[in-house]
Amino acid sequence: MKTITTTLLAFLCCSVFASNNPNIVFILADDLGLGDINHYWEEFQSSKSLVPTPAMDALAQSGLWFTDAHSPTALCSPTRYCVMSGNYNYRSYAPWGVWGTFRENAISKDDATLGRVAKKGGYATGFIGKWHLGGDFLDKATGNIYRGNDRKDPNTTVDATRYAGNGPHALGFDYSFNIPCGIQGPIYLAYENEVWYPLAKDSKIQYLDEKTALYPEIVSDKGPGLGDSNWDTRNIGKILSTKAVDFIEDKADEGPFFLYYCTPMVHVPHLPPEEFDGLRIKGTTPSPHLDMLKDLDQQVSRIVNALKKAGVYDNTLIILSSDNGGLGISSKTNKAGHDSSGEWRGFKNAAHEGGHRVPFIAVWDGVIQPGTTSDEPVINLDVLATMAEMMDVDLSKNQAMDSKSLLPLLTGKKAYQSRPYIILQAGSKLQTIYRQDGWKLIMQSNSKCTKFEPVELYNLDSNPYEEPSLNLVNHPEHQARVKAMHTRYLDIRNSGMRTVP
Repeated sequence: MKTITTTLLAFLCCSVFASNNPNIVFILADDLGLGDINHYWEEFQSSKSLVPTPAMDALAQSGLWFTDAHSPTALCSPTRYCVMSGNYNYRSYAPWGVWGTFRENAISKDDATLGRVAKKGGYATGFIGKWHLGGDFLDKATGNIYRGNDRKDPNTTVDATRYAGNGPHALGFDYSFNIPCGIQGPIYLAYENEVWYPLAKDSKIQYLDEKTALYPEIVSDKGPGLGDSNWDTRNIGKILSTKAVDFIEDKADEGPFFLYYCTPMVHVPHLPPEEFDGLRIKGTTPSPHLDMLKDLDQQVSRIVNALKKAGVYDNTLIILSSDNGGLGISSKTNKAGHDSSGEWRGFKNAAHEGGHRVPFIAVWDGVIQPGTTSDEPVINLDVLATMAEMMDVDLSKNQAMDSKSLLPLLTGKKAYQSRPYIILQAGSKLQTIYRQDGWKLIMQSNSKCTKFEPVELYNLDSNPYEEPSLNLVNHPEHQARVKAMHTRYLDIRNSGMRTVP
């Protein structure tokens, strides 16, 4: 496999862009780790995954694989805020946790978003999939915005038939088909253009629990809540990818389009379909978790095939990434020998690399040379600034304050200046991360973000897998380093400064 460096990128420009306005399809998977893609094992570990992922492998072989790519946080919802806005999560009103369906959307009308940037650039915009950014629904009893918790209230008075505001359309998307909290709910409802989308002719909105759902497993560990009486988790991947295909077919002849496709796979609950486009899914791998990898791969296959069938694949930038690291919760998966983190320490939610080191693939036929890699440290919130530069859309000094354009790495038209540091965030254990010059400092915070105590220090150059015995945070020789990194992190965070030019 060829490796790209900033000094060798010029050869990528041997062809002229197919168009000044390429289409963009951004696929954000849910809980997909590096080790969940077979290409990772074959190319970097000289082995093979337990699960074939031919569609994702084909993307990796057709484009650029970033070996040091990260999600800004190790949890789903905070990352979605970051990716959508280009801002680190500590800039939001809720720096920890996740946004439920009825929480206030943290993105303001003045923020840049993926949808707003693309729309300003003259693109048709579509959002399909897991939203998880909150939004406004009306309370039928008061007429005000509902901010309750329906999973604790089977007699909730929320009007769940439509958004009242701050959904996908407010963030710049012309078309939307979304499920507010993915397959884990609650709620267990789909919305097309912010209006409830009945999943069958006889669908009704009801309180779904283990007794009223089509089958008990539908109700995840997040609990019961409002749902479609015909909600069947096994079909969600097919439904969403069908809507993605429809969007591509509808927009292919109308000019450039941007599709942000947020698949909820491979998040729990793991309820695989029997088959997907003729491919057997359920029971074909060692665990339901791994079955869902095949479901995800089939969704990717549908999207890529739709681009090719519509004749626009050659003029489309495709990006595939994940909202956080892979899962480490399935005993059947683990016993079978599958490592979703790809041998990195930790999984989703963790401050260690396995919690936030994620797949990041970019494919752009005729621009990005197939089968290449980049060792540049990148974060998937960089997509926003990349799109803005591609579309010649200006961002204000207060917008996308942490998003750095990767266009030089994709095209080779100019030199790329590496990030001098990276700021990341873990999950429920309230830890933050500062990385600089090969060193990684993990700090223990609290719910109010009033303390940031250094607890772990690793040299990733010599200890990439963060062996606990090589935690140097208390080592006498490294106290000056710990203090300097800690001070710098606090200065950056407390000042509210931009972290990229």
